[in-house]
Amino acid sequence: MSRHRSIDAALVLQARDGDDAAFEAIVKQLDPVLRAWFVSRIGQRAAVDDLVQNTLLRLHRSLPDLQDPERLQAFAMKAALFETQDYYRGRYGPREYLAEPDALSAWSEAVPEADLRLDAEQALSLLGEKARTILEMREYGYRYAEIARSLGTTEAAVKMQVQRALRKLRKALEESPGGDA
Repeated sequence: MSRHRSIDAALVLQARDGDDAAFEAIVKQLDPVLRAWFVSRIGQRAAVDDLVQNTLLRLHRSLPDLQDPERLQAFAMKAALFETQDYYRGRYGPREYLAEPDALSAWSEAVPEADLRLDAEQALSLLGEKARTILEMREYGYRYAEIARSLGTTEAAVKMQVQRALRKLRKALEESPGGDA
């Protein structure tokens, strides 16, 4: 860290007071330092971009909490460490699976031999509005945490709703004429 020019405390104070240009100048100084940090630990360029962005976002949100403006770079590196830990704990990337990855897509496609089985629309109509909304959001690619925030509930509650909804759909399709029951 000592080989990099330290960030001017006055610039940090301006950024903390809401000066976007000052924060942009800080970002330009920190970006290469953060990239080097993440590349040396993770190596995957796509992941590095996300990690740098999340670290800078964390830094921006936390600027009001920074007590010593001269310690911004150390503060940023601590945020980078937290992002690295989150990455290794599996909070990044497409690792969010509750059931088989294609399970929800299977429900959204038309059911073969529609005359012998309930169609997907009819099966979905058996679900409550909240469960249908959650399944639709998952189908559109929303993560459990995003769905929980948008519905004002917990991630665990959303996952439970998905499990229950899929179980209910499976049962309805198995009990329909021509089902696999």
